[in-house]
Amino acid sequence: MTNRKIVQLLHVQRDNRVFADMVDDEDNPCLSCGACCQHFRVSMYMGEMASSPGGTVPDELVSAVNPVIVCMKGTEAGNGRCVARRGVVGKPGIRCEIYKLRPTPCREYRVWLEDGTPNPDCQRLRKNIELLPLKPRSAVPGVGEL
Repeated sequence: MTNRKIVQLLHVQRDNRVFADMVDDEDNPCLSCGACCQHFRVSMYMGEMASSPGGTVPDELVSAVNPVIVCMKGTEAGNGRCVARRGVVGKPGIRCEIYKLRPTPCREYRVWLEDGTPNPDCQRLRKNIELLPLKPRSAVPGVGEL
């Protein structure tokens, strides 16, 4: 067994969705990447807006897609910079301005899969911005930790 630090915490929701939280330190590869923040359209149900009961995403950061779906501004067509992203993609210090309030698609996006292998989408996006691929991580004893 390796003595690696926990980097990704997984939280199983009541409806069985799994949310991922990344640690805020030098072992978090997201803090020097951010490619996903400029690749995907981040769409969500409008109930995730802060103006809805239980919603968290600031209303001023979303655009309407249709009467019930919104997306993060900047990601409307895909391959656009999310308005909540700060920093330069592929450089140290990149971060999400609303990390604790981020929408479900961002919470569900995992860097490593359950078996410790890197997310293939993450690997592809890292390659596109000329970052080294991530290495697999050994599963850590205890549910939800990588």
